[in-house]
Amino acid sequence: MEIPQAWKAAGLKTLVRSRSLIYTGESLFLPLIDMLVHQRRPRLPIDDPELFQAARKSIDELLLADVERIQAGLYPMDVLTPESPVRHLRRMPILFREGFKAALRKRDRRSKEFGDHATESLAEMPEYYRRNFHFQPDGYLSKLSADLYEHQVEVLFAGAADAMRRLIIAPMKRHFESQGAKADGEGLHFLELGAGTGRATKFVRMAFPKAKITAVDLSGPYLKRAQVSLREFSRHDFLEADAEKLPFADSTFDAIYSVFLFHELPMEVRKSVLKEGIRLLKAGGFYGLVDSLQMGDVPVFDRALEQFPIEYHEPFYKNYIENQMASLLEEAGLVVEETGSGFFSKYVAARR
Repeated sequence: MEIPQAWKAAGLKTLVRSRSLIYTGESLFLPLIDMLVHQRRPRLPIDDPELFQAARKSIDELLLADVERIQAGLYPMDVLTPESPVRHLRRMPILFREGFKAALRKRDRRSKEFGDHATESLAEMPEYYRRNFHFQPDGYLSKLSADLYEHQVEVLFAGAADAMRRLIIAPMKRHFESQGAKADGEGLHFLELGAGTGRATKFVRMAFPKAKITAVDLSGPYLKRAQVSLREFSRHDFLEADAEKLPFADSTFDAIYSVFLFHELPMEVRKSVLKEGIRLLKAGGFYGLVDSLQMGDVPVFDRALEQFPIEYHEPFYKNYIENQMASLLEEAGLVVEETGSGFFSKYVAARR
C-alpha cells in the first residue's frame, strides 16, 4: 500500500524538527563551558524571551519551508539523510574538548593561535585569513577544524544550518527555469566560492545532478574534507585558490554562488571578489549568495547580530551587517532579481 502524501509530509516534518532538537540539546553545553572558563553565570537564550521565541518560531518556519521545497521537487529527500549516529556520538567528546579550548582562546583573546601544521600554510594566505575565526582550532587550516566544522555550525544554529545553506537552490532553479535550461543542470557550469567542507556543494549537486561544479576555497584541509563528502558524486572538481584572482577565462560560468562567505571578508575584499566573479560570469548568468542576516532584514534579530561578533571572533562582521549585500551587487553592475531570508540567514539572487 502506498503511503499517503500527507503521512510522508508529516514524517519529514517530524524528522527535521527532531534533528533540530538534538542539536539544540547539544548547544546547552555551550553555556556550561562558558561558565567553567569565565567563572560566572553565562548569558542564556531565555534571558531574552522575545528573541528566544522569535528564534524558535523562525527555525520552525525555515525547516517546514525546507520540507515544502523537497515536496515541490526542488531537491531530493536525500538531502535529509542523517549521518551515522555512531560517528556523531564519537565526535561529541572531541567537540566539547575543542569547545573548552575555544572558550579559553576567547577569554585570553588568542585569535591568531595556530598549530605547527597550520602555521606552515599561513605565509601563503591573505592577511585577513590568518586568524581563528570563531576561535576554532587552527582557523580554517587544519584537518581537525575541517572535521568538526559542520557539527559546530549545526550546534550554533540549533540544527538549521543545512536548511539555511539550501536557500540558494530555489532562486537558482527559478533563474534557470526562466532561461529554459534543463532542471537537472545539463550543460551548465557552476562556480562555488568559499566551498569549505563542501556541504552546500553537495546540496547543489543533488539539485542539479548533471551540472558541472567547480568548488574553490583557500583551505586545503577543508577541500580535502569536501572531496570525501562528495566522493559518491561526479562532475565536480576542487581548486585551492583565492576568490579575488582565479585562473579562468572571462565568461566561463553559468552561475557563481557562495554560502556564508562574505561576512568573513573585509569590505575591500568583498568588492574584489564580486568584481572577479562578474568577470567570470556569462551574460545573463546567475550570481547568488546565502549569508548572515544584515541590520534591518528581520528587526527582532538586530540585537543578536550586534552581539554575534562579540561572542565569536568575527572581525569583519560589524561592517558586513551595516552594508547591504544587495546594494553591493547592484553597485558592481549586477541586477538583483530576488531576496529572502530564513532564520539568521538571507539570500540574494542576481543576474549579470
